[in-house]
Amino acid sequence: MNFQQLRIIRETVRQGYNLTEVANSLYTSQPGVSKHIRDLEEELGVELFIRKGKRLMGLTDPGKELLVLVERMLLDAKNIKNLAEQYSSRDVGQLTVVTTHTQARYSLPSVVSAFKQLFPKVHLRMHQGSPKEITQMLLDGQADIGIATEVLGNVDELVSFPHYQWKHQVVVQQGHPLLRLAEPTLHDIAEYPIVTYQEGFTGRIKIDETFRKLGLTLDVAISALDADVIKTYVELGLGVGIIASMAYNPVKDTGLAVLNVDSDLPLNTTSIAIRKGHYLRSFAYKFIELCNADLTEVRLLAALNDSVA
Repeated sequence: MNFQQLRIIRETVRQGYNLTEVANSLYTSQPGVSKHIRDLEEELGVELFIRKGKRLMGLTDPGKELLVLVERMLLDAKNIKNLAEQYSSRDVGQLTVVTTHTQARYSLPSVVSAFKQLFPKVHLRMHQGSPKEITQMLLDGQADIGIATEVLGNVDELVSFPHYQWKHQVVVQQGHPLLRLAEPTLHDIAEYPIVTYQEGFTGRIKIDETFRKLGLTLDVAISALDADVIKTYVELGLGVGIIASMAYNPVKDTGLAVLNVDSDLPLNTTSIAIRKGHYLRSFAYKFIELCNADLTEVRLLAALNDSVA
């Protein structure tokens, strides 16, 4: 048994049992992948995969139990490497942060700037993705830290911590009729086409819930992942925009005006998450502390230890 065989078992499941994709992912050949699987099955004396002819269709019961151990072993192997790097080169290495566009564009620039001043030799890899993609990258060990508003707090394999709270903001084109109302309400806003985030992004679920509780149906004319895109179409007069408050800049967004309906909108909490059992370098803990000063390394380690106790 060797680590390449273990990687192949894990990657075969990830790639939907397509051995060509497994080979491409691991930079090897498809016959080589098949041989590793056969060799491991012969060594263990059990079949790990359900087969239909030459095709793999799924995991057998022994294969399912083995996968749990494989995930743990590969995680521990990565942790050993990270541990060695922590003591051999404290301020050199790589940190992978995966987050949404909104967080990367609006809330993290000051954090990244401060982090790079402290750790100029650390390669900071910033990935942008959907909340589901963020979760999967953390679970797969492809990312060290995940930051998002949705999903992260509901996954057993992750430990999440609050980053900050925020509300949405309603913006309209300069000169919009709603600006003539002394106290516009969400009922007034619902009379117009809406331009906002796609479902599953940047607190969209809370927007929908808020209007639904008021018995209102949103006419979402345009949805996008990017607040800058939303603002562009609002400026063109194509609808009323609902964006994250940190995405509005009064100096730059001169073609827009804000409607004061904040009190009618719910709070959203953006969370920071890490995978249970994943060894983090000291600079990773510092990145989290820069996001939220209360999240010190001592507190994070205590929470992680409690989660696996």
